[in-house]
Amino acid sequence: MAGASLLTMGVSSLRDIPLSVLDLSPVVEGSDAATALRNSLDLARHTEQLGYRRYWVAEHHNMPGIASSATAVLMGQLAAATDRIRIGSGGIMLPNHAPLVVAEQFGTLEGLYPGRIDLGIGRAPGTDQRTAMALRGRAGRTADDFPQRLAELTAYFDHDDERPVGAVVAEGNRPAVWLLGSSGFSAQLAGSLGLPFSFAHHFSADNTDAALALYRESFQPSAVLSEPYVLLGASVLCAETDEHAHYLAQSQALNFLSLRKGKPIALPSPETAANYPYTELDRAFIEKNSAANIVGSPETVRKRLDQLVADTGADELIITTMAHDHAARKRSYELVASVTGADS
Repeated sequence: MAGASLLTMGVSSLRDIPLSVLDLSPVVEGSDAATALRNSLDLARHTEQLGYRRYWVAEHHNMPGIASSATAVLMGQLAAATDRIRIGSGGIMLPNHAPLVVAEQFGTLEGLYPGRIDLGIGRAPGTDQRTAMALRGRAGRTADDFPQRLAELTAYFDHDDERPVGAVVAEGNRPAVWLLGSSGFSAQLAGSLGLPFSFAHHFSADNTDAALALYRESFQPSAVLSEPYVLLGASVLCAETDEHAHYLAQSQALNFLSLRKGKPIALPSPETAANYPYTELDRAFIEKNSAANIVGSPETVRKRLDQLVADTGADELIITTMAHDHAARKRSYELVASVTGADS
């Protein structure tokens, strides 16, 4: 997929770029993981009809509020439940997996759903240290050898008679490969390899400008991409009014606060969040870490997304929306599509 940044193209309108979805399959207070997974299938079908380009699911482990840990398994179900929307990983945390296994999983997906699979790859663990050790066993894999493991993974998609171990199902079934990141390391690596880059602006906004500049400066054209392509992650919650959107957003704020305190929880209801005994430090943390979140009415959201695109030159936005009520989450994606042109 070739693309050029909006800054170099002179394009600055939100209506000129695609929108996509990043889903963490939230497990909400009062519900369970099975319901969260069924909601993900429903949301994928819904956003496909709304015109979103791709639907990615994230790999996180040992978190009570996230059900998308078996990412490749969930992707297969999502692809089967939809017809056109691209299905991807946002992402596969490569230190947790043997490259051969990832190649076989994604070669299988690409073979079954050709031209619809995105393999987004990250170098973070996506969990705490103990869980990372449980995932990795005695192999002791770390993020330090990420470039080598990435090269091993991508090589499995090509046939090589000299290689003693092959991934038969992966050969000739190469999905679109992306690098994910929240800092400069993956940005520079993605640029040097000529790969599209997805940056987690929604939780690393302070690093956005520097990382995107590094990606563009280090970019080398490749067989898959002639110019840099940035997919920017944004946390968005849209409702009919600013007041109602901010009321719903309390759930995510408390969820993130609990995670940072080392006590992750299921996504609380707005009522639970409103009644939580926040300290002054809690409120200061929430205010600081919610600054990059885009919350409000359709017009408020449109203006802030438009500004985000103009400021960053993103080629595409991938939106993550956390709401306790599944209907409210679906409605948020509807409203965003209606003011950005995704549904036109």
